[in-house]
Amino acid sequence: MKRILPILLLIISLATSLKAQWVSPGDGTTYTLPDLVDVTEGVVTNDGTIFTIHQDLTISANDVLKIDNQVTRIYAAEILISINGSMVSTNTIDRVGLFGLNQTEHFSMRFENATGCNLKWLYFSDGAGIKVIESDVTFDDVKFLYFTRDYCNAVIDVFNCDPIIKNCYFQDNEGAAISSPANGQSSPQILNNTFDANVNGFNSPQINLGPGSDDTIRIVGNDIYDRWAQYHTGGISIADLMGVGTTKVLLKDNEIRDGRYGYNQQGANISSVIIGNQFIDNNNEDNPMNGGSGISIYGSTTNNKAILRDNVITGNLWGITAINLHDIDLGTEDDWGRNVIRDNMNGGSVYDLYNNSACNITAVGNYWGTTIYDFIESQIYHQVDDPSLGLVTFYPYVGSEGVEESFIDIDINNLDPSTTTLYTITGQRVNTQSLKPGLYIAVIKQGSKTISKKLLIN
Repeated sequence: MKRILPILLLIISLATSLKAQWVSPGDGTTYTLPDLVDVTEGVVTNDGTIFTIHQDLTISANDVLKIDNQVTRIYAAEILISINGSMVSTNTIDRVGLFGLNQTEHFSMRFENATGCNLKWLYFSDGAGIKVIESDVTFDDVKFLYFTRDYCNAVIDVFNCDPIIKNCYFQDNEGAAISSPANGQSSPQILNNTFDANVNGFNSPQINLGPGSDDTIRIVGNDIYDRWAQYHTGGISIADLMGVGTTKVLLKDNEIRDGRYGYNQQGANISSVIIGNQFIDNNNEDNPMNGGSGISIYGSTTNNKAILRDNVITGNLWGITAINLHDIDLGTEDDWGRNVIRDNMNGGSVYDLYNNSACNITAVGNYWGTTIYDFIESQIYHQVDDPSLGLVTFYPYVGSEGVEESFIDIDINNLDPSTTTLYTITGQRVNTQSLKPGLYIAVIKQGSKTISKKLLIN
């Protein structure tokens, strides 16, 4: 009898544990949080103002979890929310928050084979990670704060799918904000987000991606920085170390600054277009031999390709580093680069472009912070310095003899304020005093006449 009693207690305990989880029936039902309070037998409760999820919750295929205006705050214990059907947020009154319980229990989420998921105007805090596996998910205007790495290495870990992540805010998370693995193919669309001081205590970028899928990886219009320069985190890394598929990248109109490095592209079968970005002051690396590049292209074959146009690369330990094998186009005579590459320095020397490979690089039509040929040559490390290296062709350059003046430095303080104080720049009227360093297309109105100029703001 003494031996039977513990066995009975174990069976009762297991039965209680199994009952405590809740799985929707998969019959096409849409559930709100109040609905779940009614049907989950205590897995979801409501004390009148706050909903709490106490045990694992699964929304099966065909079913929908809807977050609507009936909810403002949800707490979750150390549990897993699985979405195999769909999840949508239709709240219009206030941002709905999903928080770890007492900031000590960190919930996890898993989207697997989910469809039509649209998460908008939400606030996630104190989670353990969100896995998105072969699913159709859009995160729109969502805040992600204080995530641990207990469930996955990033806040959002993507596998074999192309989620849309736009207008979101990632701050003070322990791991990367967004990642995908080396053994999958994913092309997330990362648009107009802010990444602030993510990754704590180890060398990882805030966006850390493996090989892309058939679609292009688009990283457009994001701000990526470490506001305290305390975590020494990198900006973006895209790597295909296993030669999986063909990865296409559009890196456009981002500002990446104050990190360990700006952008790293590594491996084989990667083709990127890098246009209109600012890579500024990514110098928070104690050892320049370990990082500090505004842009690093490290190819295992010459199929690691990059086209760079209209970028600003300044204040990094290295401007651009080209390592091993690659195919880099920084500008040709027919299509000038118009990149601003200047003042990238470590050890008392300027290294605006370091070609540590036998591959040649065309770098025509860029601005190097000076119009003196020998000074530019001294800032570029290539075949002239070591015959075993590839040649960098950088002439003609912005400011070299015969180049039109509209591509030379313009001192905006000495221009006529009645005609040049306000410009139309990418569709917006902007006071030039507030502009960050970079190349701009300026439309200057003088009476009935309109003049288009390229302005270099230092």
